[in-house]
Order: sequence, then C-alpha cells, then structure tokens
Amino acid sequence: MITIGLLGCGNVGHIIGNYKGNWKIVALHDRIPEKAEELARLTGGSAYGDFESFIEADFDLVVEAASVKAVHAYADAILRHRKDLVIMSVGALADPSFREEIISAAGTRGKRVYIPSGAICGLDNLKVGQISPLTRLLLRTTKSPASLGIAATERTLVFQGKANECIKEFPRNVNVSVALSLACGREADVELFVDPDVERNVHEIFAEGAFGDLYIRVSNLPSPDNPATSYLAALSILSLLNHIDDPLVVGT
Repeated sequence: MITIGLLGCGNVGHIIGNYKGNWKIVALHDRIPEKAEELARLTGGSAYGDFESFIEADFDLVVEAASVKAVHAYADAILRHRKDLVIMSVGALADPSFREEIISAAGTRGKRVYIPSGAICGLDNLKVGQISPLTRLLLRTTKSPASLGIAATERTLVFQGKANECIKEFPRNVNVSVALSLACGREADVELFVDPDVERNVHEIFAEGAFGDLYIRVSNLPSPDNPATSYLAALSILSLLNHIDDPLVVGT
C-alpha cells in the first residue's frame, strides 16, 4: 500500500482524506496547524506543525494540495528526501527555469513528479503534440465573477494571451492552462471570461494538427466549499492515486 504525506489540508485535502482508496495518508502538514490536526483525526495520520518534521516522516509520496507558493517553497526539498510528488498547483511549473530544476532533481534521485489531469479531459491524446506539433492550441475558460473576485454584470473577457502570462495574474484559477501546455509540448493560448450567468466552470479546448482537429468542452461543478476549484480537479487526484501502481496502463 502506498503511504502518503498530504501537504495542504483545505477543501481538496478533505476530499482526499474522506476517500477510502488503496493508499493511506500517514502524515499531514498545513500552514494552519489546526487544519492538519482536524484532518489527521479523520484519516488516522499524524499532523506535523512544521514542514521539516513532516518531510522526515516515513511515507512514499507527497500530495500537494496547497498552492503555487507551496510548490515553489517545498518541491525541491520533497525530491531531495527521495519522495515522489503529486502537484495539484501545476501553475508553479509555468516558470521554465523552475520546471527544469524540478525535472532535473526528480531524475537525479530516481523520483517522479505527477501532474493530475485536473479540471479538463483529453490530456492523454493531446500529448501527441510533443511528437507531431500542433498548429493551434486554445483554452477558453469561463467562470463566475465571484470565483475570480471580479465584479461584472455581463460576459467579459478578462484575459487573452499565453498560459504562462495568465497564471501570473490568476494563479489559483487557471492551473489547467499550464497542464495543457505541458501535455502538448507548446504554450497554450488562453482566453479567460467571467460570466454572471454561469454556475459552472467551463473549459473549452480547441486543437489542430496533422492528426486533424478536436474540440473538448468540460462544464464543471465547483468543488464543495471552494468555488475557485472544480470538483473534477480533486477527483482526478483520487483517480491518479488509485491507479499509480497499476500493472495495466490505460490511455496514452
């Protein structure tokens, strides 16, 4: 059974902690100690008040469910302690130099960094873009104004540009743009809209290449207690953990 250290004990952390999978959470850490202690009582794991004690604990893999800032602060230390790493806040990898540092650190130590599919679908086959380059890659995201902290009375385009620029302005809301770029091997173009009439987070992917073209639309319900995160994003982490050691791999 895989043993897990949970970094971040908020909404997504609770979804992970409430799920009974073929893995066990044995260590927990959050910048607010009370959150880690509460979730530790639920999971039967041990809460650690400081990161240094947490990372020294005996477990196989860290699941990051905290923030882009936490990934920047702790990813290298996690890999130096020879633990695999699941990154939910994939926006941290928008910085090419930081991304290469993490890839190098993982490779040197024989560890792996996992990026869940998150709030979108189709990343498996879109990886063909690394073999046969795509001629078009666009992510169009529509969210409620409240989820971005923006006041708007009608559908409004709030950002248009590249994924690495978008994540700097909206680091907690558009991790999908970075995941998409990493999967395809090229920077995604991003259009980010707010619309007071939508109740779900909507992601539309447009891609073209030698294979033909595709259009994917995902309409996500917000995660419980956190309108900024799609529930599908949390579920994708559970799916990854359930199948991380499977002898049969389905999908590209």
